[in-house]
Amino acid sequence: MTTTGVPTASAAPSAGSAQGTVRRLIVYTLLFALVMIAAIGLSGLLRRLLPAGDPLAVDDNAGLALSLAFALIGGTLAALLWWVVWRRLAEESERTSLAWGLYVAAMYTVSLIVATSALVGTATALVDERWLPDDFSIGVVWALVWVWHRAMWSHSVKHPTRLATVPAVLASVYGLVIGVGGAVNALGALFDAAMREASDRSFAGDPWWQDTLEALVWVAAGLAIWWWHWYREGARRIDTRLAAVALVVVGVMGGGLLLLVGLGTTLWVVLRLAFDPSEPTGAILTPLATAVASACMGALVWSYHRRIAAGRSDATRRAGTLVMSGVGLVGVASGIGIIVNSTLAALASPIAASDDRSLLLGGISAVVVGGPVWWLSWQPTRRVPSTELGQPARRVYLVVVFGASAIVGLITLLTVAPQLFEFALDATTIASLVERIRVPLGLLVATGLVFGYHFAVWRRDRSVIVAEGLAPAHRIGRVILVAAGDASAFERAIRAATGASVTVWRRPGDEPAGVPDAAALARALDGVTGKRVLVLAGPGDRVEVVPLAD
Repeated sequence: MTTTGVPTASAAPSAGSAQGTVRRLIVYTLLFALVMIAAIGLSGLLRRLLPAGDPLAVDDNAGLALSLAFALIGGTLAALLWWVVWRRLAEESERTSLAWGLYVAAMYTVSLIVATSALVGTATALVDERWLPDDFSIGVVWALVWVWHRAMWSHSVKHPTRLATVPAVLASVYGLVIGVGGAVNALGALFDAAMREASDRSFAGDPWWQDTLEALVWVAAGLAIWWWHWYREGARRIDTRLAAVALVVVGVMGGGLLLLVGLGTTLWVVLRLAFDPSEPTGAILTPLATAVASACMGALVWSYHRRIAAGRSDATRRAGTLVMSGVGLVGVASGIGIIVNSTLAALASPIAASDDRSLLLGGISAVVVGGPVWWLSWQPTRRVPSTELGQPARRVYLVVVFGASAIVGLITLLTVAPQLFEFALDATTIASLVERIRVPLGLLVATGLVFGYHFAVWRRDRSVIVAEGLAPAHRIGRVILVAAGDASAFERAIRAATGASVTVWRRPGDEPAGVPDAAALARALDGVTGKRVLVLAGPGDRVEVVPLAD
């Protein structure tokens, strides 16, 4: 490979880079394992200093020996290796390495999850008047590990410069998930207590407020973790691809799915009360409390994250709309499959059983709830602008939907076909055949409808794209960006302007004064073509673009 004007630019970064990458990978993997081993050993030793939760529990010498070995040997080796790593982080090449950022992000997230799960488990057990010294010791030790790695993550000099925002994003997602889960359980317990007699629950052995109080502990922990990382650590302002995926998938799609499941279950209970009186009212009402709680929390999470997504990039907004279309589509397809299933069951057995009637009402509920969501999000009768047809998000959505439905339909067809051949070779009764194939046949009908519609839309979009020349022209395959300091703004500008993948090579030294503007950097690529293009950003406001030979 040759370059023009910069003969050593492509060779210099590769000199010794493979050896350094392998070294860092081994060192940080070993450090990760040693920290985990030391934490396990220390938690085992701390457990033996605490009063036993079970008065009959007896400490075994083998367990004590294992804890001592893990704590003394693993802890000593972890401390020595960390000391070596910490000293080398004075070099900029070490701080900007991917391995260092990956290690901090992984250990930060793992320690936070383990510590929170153990400490919250201890607190909920105390509500039930139980003492869990094992969980408490694990929680304390891993909380110290988290504090240690948080200090490294936020260090003024030696903090990682790559994947620096990953801990905040992952921690905010974790806090949101456990907080919402706890809130659903707490509200569900309150609604359940309101619908039932408190004496009935007390007679069962637990006071009515105990489940609510235990769930509120999870709510408090999740809310604290989410708030700290979302607001104090600035996760809500992060504009990386991981942050966008977390916002759309967890916030918009997760909240929407929770909302629709709650509404669908609530409607199913109401329909059963009206049209399926074969079971006692108390048994029918059993899932109602959790369903209402899920709908309330799902609506809160979905509306909040949808509003945030609306203020982000056009791609993020479109992705939020498409994932909700997918959620509604899943509800409609599931409902259609269930309706076909229950209808075939009624035809095979004229005396409809209670289970079949309940199944039919469940399918109707899924269609009634999922249908409007899909219709409002996808808007099938809307005339789609030509500019939107060429967007990658719409094309990827269509390919994923009809591709997944085709795979499911094929598997289902292979399930139904042997039953049909077996019936043809050894005919029994039509009723027995229907009973055997009604479940996969309902799924096959639903996936067939989904595949047929979305494949037709994809072909229509593709014909318009080809006819009007809307397909994006990928002039550049890959951009190698050479810059000092944080180059995330440059990366985003280059991707938006060219659609090419970007690899960053960082020069030693801090960000110089008078750095080039990201928009100017993107404009410098206008009219440039090539499989690989070298972009030199800086020093100062200098920008140089060098197409590389194959």
